[in-house]
Amino acid sequence: MNIWKLLPATLLTLGVITMACPQQPAPERDAIDRIELPAPETDGEVAVEASIEERRSIRNYTDEALTLEQIGQLAWAAQGITDEGRGLRATPSAGATYPLEIYLVTAEGVAHYLPDEHALEVVIDEDRRPALADAALGQDWVRNAPLTIAVAAVYARTAGRYGDRAERYVHMEVGHLGQNVHLQAVALGLGSVPVGAFDDATVSAVLELPGDEEPLYLIPVGHPQ
Repeated sequence: MNIWKLLPATLLTLGVITMACPQQPAPERDAIDRIELPAPETDGEVAVEASIEERRSIRNYTDEALTLEQIGQLAWAAQGITDEGRGLRATPSAGATYPLEIYLVTAEGVAHYLPDEHALEVVIDEDRRPALADAALGQDWVRNAPLTIAVAAVYARTAGRYGDRAERYVHMEVGHLGQNVHLQAVALGLGSVPVGAFDDATVSAVLELPGDEEPLYLIPVGHPQ
């Protein structure tokens, strides 16, 4: 079942975006689909304290796909807008420079999250999980998870304001994002695991990242076995 199609919204063809791995010119390519995500829940039944207590690294998942609601909730916890008036997000960011970009990798393809619109743009329509697992040194949980959230950073966004300290601020921010995702996964009855062992250039190529984005973090998520 194609989770990218489980929505009432209209699928729209988007404009050209540039994609490539670092060190290479970025070829132009059309995005494929646009998906409006269900509104996120902001009053769940699981207390944050319970999520903290229950969070563990879970590497084994069932074959059950995540719903669009679950995917949208995880994306919102990572980078969703929490203050419409000021455009502030769920994850704190130095100077609200927001250097992070997230990608949702499933059996159906790869989608880029658009925080301002709480929507996805599908940029790849084939299963890249096996290639992503190979890039992650053969970690099977990347291959088998129904969803992997890939986080990339554009350091220049933060460096323009903070100079040499930008790198540490970006790395602090990706940690904030990761904890949000892991706790949200627990609250949804899902399991997740942080992954930092991978070949950067290969991950960039597999996900066809724009040339200014550097991969920092992979978070497989699924229903625990």
